[in-house]
Parts: sequence; C-alpha cells; structure tokens
Amino acid sequence: MGFTNTPTLETERLLLRRFSENDLYALFKIHSDKDVNTYLPWFPLQSIEEASLFLRERYLDTYRQPYGYKYAICLKNDNIPIGYVNIGINEPHDLGYGLLKAFWRNGIVTEAANAVIHQVKKDGIPYITATHDIKNPRSGNVMKRLGMLYQYSYKEQWQPKNILTTFCMYQLNFDGQDKRVYKGYLDQSPNQAGRYLMNVYRACGAPRWMERTKVTF
Repeated sequence: MGFTNTPTLETERLLLRRFSENDLYALFKIHSDKDVNTYLPWFPLQSIEEASLFLRERYLDTYRQPYGYKYAICLKNDNIPIGYVNIGINEPHDLGYGLLKAFWRNGIVTEAANAVIHQVKKDGIPYITATHDIKNPRSGNVMKRLGMLYQYSYKEQWQPKNILTTFCMYQLNFDGQDKRVYKGYLDQSPNQAGRYLMNVYRACGAPRWMERTKVTF
C-alpha cells in the first residue's frame, strides 16, 4: 500500500485539498448551517471558537498522521471550501460528506467523492462503506451514483443528539471480494431478531427481492 495523507486532487470543477487555518470562517459557515447538519451526529457549531476547536481536532491534527483522507471541497475558481469529503483509514472505511445548501443538486459531492474513492482504491484500501439516515434518501442516491450497493439497515441511538435513528448501509468493494459485507454496525445495534423491514428496504432503495430478506438488528 502506498498511503499518503490527503494529497491534493483535482476534478473538472473542483479542487480537493486539506483544510488550513485560513479556512476557519469557511468551515464555520459549513458546520453552523442547520440544513447541512440536519442528518449529522453533531450539533451545528455555534461560534468561531467552537469552529476553531473543530478545525484543529477534526482536520489539522489528523494531517500529522502518516496517511488519511480528509478533504475540503473547493471550486477551482476561488479555492474556498464549500463542503467536505472524508474516508476513514480504519474499518469500516466510512465515507462522509457535506455541502453548503447553495450548491446542492449540482453533482458536486458525487464528483468530489469519486475522486477520493479513486485515490483510496489506488492506495490499496480494500473497501469503503457509507450510511445515511433513512429520512435522507438523497444521500443514498449519492451512494448509488458512486457505485455503492445497499447491504442492510440498522438502528442506533445517535450521539450526541441522542436520537434513535434507522440507518441504511452501503458498501463498495475494490479487491474482488464482492461478497464481503462489513457487519460491525449490526453487531453494535439493539437486538430485534426476526423483524422484517419491508418499509425500510423500500425507503433505502433496495431491490424488491430484498424485501423478503430478514435482517437482525
């Protein structure tokens, strides 16, 4: 594996790079937006001071590690962050993203995530996963456009918001092990054995044949 830490990437419209101290106000704008943060586990940032701590802990400190994938999404014409895309270096190699509402429905997250996925695949990461709140199907549509496949649904008491949430889990394997499914979310989920999730399957966009599959979570 030839890992690096958040190497700069370019796409047709975007520059994907590390966040820097100069991006403090841009990051605050992203993470203080209630629409952007509706389906994220943390609460919107309330102050520049909170944003400064968030920037340091979530980004700047992590860039000291040997490798990682924590990107600011910038338009090439101004190089100002309008969102972010991250992939975890440890299992389950979770893909996460967010974008200012003004830029929604332009394919920006898909374009950015595709570039980062190409990088992690090149670096030897064997697979990635991604989850979305069942109430946020648009995020699931992004996952589908990236070639990810729905695997299962599970419930989690989401912290720090302390909300019981149903999540849809998607996965994309890179190493030919197409039957591999990360099951860590199921293992951590409250046991509700024997429940059939027809409505959940439909909401997550799964094929209709999967509605007959029993999921323990």
